[in-house]
Amino acid sequence: MIVGISTVELYLPGINSLKAKRRIINSIKATIRQQFNVSISEIDYLDKWQRSLLGIVGISNDSRFMEFMLKKVIDAINRKGDVSIIDSSIEVNYAIQTKESKLPYNGNGF
Repeated sequence: MIVGISTVELYLPGINSLKAKRRIINSIKATIRQQFNVSISEIDYLDKWQRSLLGIVGISNDSRFMEFMLKKVIDAINRKGDVSIIDSSIEVNYAIQTKESKLPYNGNGF
């Protein structure tokens, strides 16, 4: 199993309240979840009006696909007109060898 992790730091110009920020961030999160089937959450700058740090996680069986998909997620966020990306990163890791898993099996499926 391949785990891809991305962070995207955003600047939200013209925002003057947390309510306005949440509206934009929630819209981005809903769009990304629907289009790419990844987990996404705001992970930092929760009390800042014009900043946000999003964490995005996906799983796959192909590292190249995972990296490609996370790049597309960042591109989709970048296309939003009301935010600017300050910084972004992508990390793709092998999490579990699925063919010969070393996890214990107790007979109950766990």
